Amino acid sequence: MAVGEVGAAVSEPAGDGRPDRRPGTRPAQQAQQWLLTLLPAFPVLLLVLRLWRLSRQDMPTMLLLVQYVSPLGLLSALLIALVWAFPLVVLVLGLLGRLLQVSAPERFDTERSLLAYGTTRTPGWVLVAAVGLAALTWQLRFLPLLVMLALALLALRTRHRHPDRPLRLLVTGLLVPVAVAAGAYAWLAPAAVSALRLGEPATALLLLVPPAGVAVLTGPLPRRIAPGLTRALAYAVAGVVPVVMGVVFLRVPLLPAVAVEVGPEAGPVREVVRGQAVTVTDRMTIVLDRRGEVRFLPNDQVRGQLLCPDPGRIPISRVDVYGWHVEDTALDWMMPRQPVGEPDPRCVGRVPLNGPPPARPPLPR
Repeated sequence: MAVGEVGAAVSEPAGDGRPDRRPGTRPAQQAQQWLLTLLPAFPVLLLVLRLWRLSRQDMPTMLLLVQYVSPLGLLSALLIALVWAFPLVVLVLGLLGRLLQVSAPERFDTERSLLAYGTTRTPGWVLVAAVGLAALTWQLRFLPLLVMLALALLALRTRHRHPDRPLRLLVTGLLVPVAVAAGAYAWLAPAAVSALRLGEPATALLLLVPPAGVAVLTGPLPRRIAPGLTRALAYAVAGVVPVVMGVVFLRVPLLPAVAVEVGPEAGPVREVVRGQAVTVTDRMTIVLDRRGEVRFLPNDQVRGQLLCPDPGRIPISRVDVYGWHVEDTALDWMMPRQPVGEPDPRCVGRVPLNGPPPARPPLPR
């Protein structure tokens, strides 16, 4: 009986040979509990910061926006703007976990490492879904990186599950990556050369480096550096991705851009208020103008309203791959877009001289 009591009191050794002195849950489980507690607060923090920036750091204006802005609209904007981040986090952390597992299996302890714990808990269908989502939402210049991550994950999972099948390891770890890299270079080489000629080395690196990196990541890393390297890269991803997500979301429009014509009921239009529509009440039309000031416009003086189209993302790169611009996604090709027409002068705050301008045909894209 005494032996059983002593055995229950002594903690079991961890995967690296050191005893786990923490009572109750393991360190990886404790870290997971903290992560699940703090993770829902991150979208809320982004939404609050976006409203704070939209109000120009004015608390009364922010409280007004909180009162009228739809939570569903905020969540929709957050989802559309940051849908690319989910596959990035899942694939990169999954790859780092598999590298640690095949390089230093004695350090791959699911009870002490959150990276190992998450790798073993992520099913294969989640990785497949992440690859499919990234193929639709990532820009063309990032698709070679996606192919590298997918092939490396396939090779590492095969090496872990079927270490006694050399033919399968040869196919997934060498033949398929080499064939895909050769096809990628044949398809992307003209675009990479064009990027170098146009002075865009970053685009050229994104197109050329990932296919060559597949052959490096399909095998184990040196055992001495694998734990430290994977841990450092995981910390870097955990620190950089939230910052990038915040920067991207803080620039996403949350309210519709409108141009409101203001003037007496029987007289001419004396002003065009250009801004973002907050709400329309029984007596007032509330608009947040371009200077961040809230305008309360009486409805009896509102002569007309115009919804100003989104000008879209201004392209930075001039490189395309056989007509596919490197900053476009597969969804941009699959989903129809509203044609871009001549800008209405009221959308830049100009008062029309002889009534609203006539409709013009859309410009070719």
